[in-house]
Amino acid sequence: MPKPDTPRTTVVAAAAAAPHHTFFWRRLYSPGSEVCRVYQRADVGWDLRGMAVFHDEGRACDLGYEVSVDAHWVTLAAQVRGHCGDRSVDLHFHPGPDGQWRVGQGSEPDADTGVSAHACPDIDLNFSPATNMIAIRRMALQVGQQAQAPAAWLSFPDLRLQELPQVYRRVDAVRYQYDAPTVGYSGVLEVCEHGAVVHYPELFSRLGVGASSLSMPD
Repeated sequence: MPKPDTPRTTVVAAAAAAPHHTFFWRRLYSPGSEVCRVYQRADVGWDLRGMAVFHDEGRACDLGYEVSVDAHWVTLAAQVRGHCGDRSVDLHFHPGPDGQWRVGQGSEPDADTGVSAHACPDIDLNFSPATNMIAIRRMALQVGQQAQAPAAWLSFPDLRLQELPQVYRRVDAVRYQYDAPTVGYSGVLEVCEHGAVVHYPELFSRLGVGASSLSMPD
């Protein structure tokens, strides 16, 4: 847990008792599933809290995460905890005073990741479709608009933060052309009216619908 005098403690306020939305996905490229609940905090920011359980190339993985964003969906902090095969995972991320993303592992001192929080304002978890919603809601693109959205990307299975160039183009009310050229991915993401991915070609598909008061501009 973060110490009381660290910057991370200032960005996570108490969440509402009930989530504003619950999302559930199944993985299309390996056995597994994921649930994510979205809570609004008293400071009008949001917390995404989820758990991904899956089997990948001989590794049994259970990775819980929490990503906190402000009212404009700019990422403030993130945590990932659990297991990746035999490896125990306890990572926490936050922007440092120098504008770089910093990472701590368990009780170890924070270290510079070399990724700029100014250039890469979104944390993107490689193993989860939940964090695409952060970039989509932060940019609030109108139909026909396109934007570069480089992310601070937590790669899998090495779980190392690195810059990931991304481009989003809003095709219509519920579809985005998404390109991540350095990892060789291009596809049309289908999202719900709240910005969460419904279908991520070849990777994830959403199941079920939860109650919500989130909204996204047309």
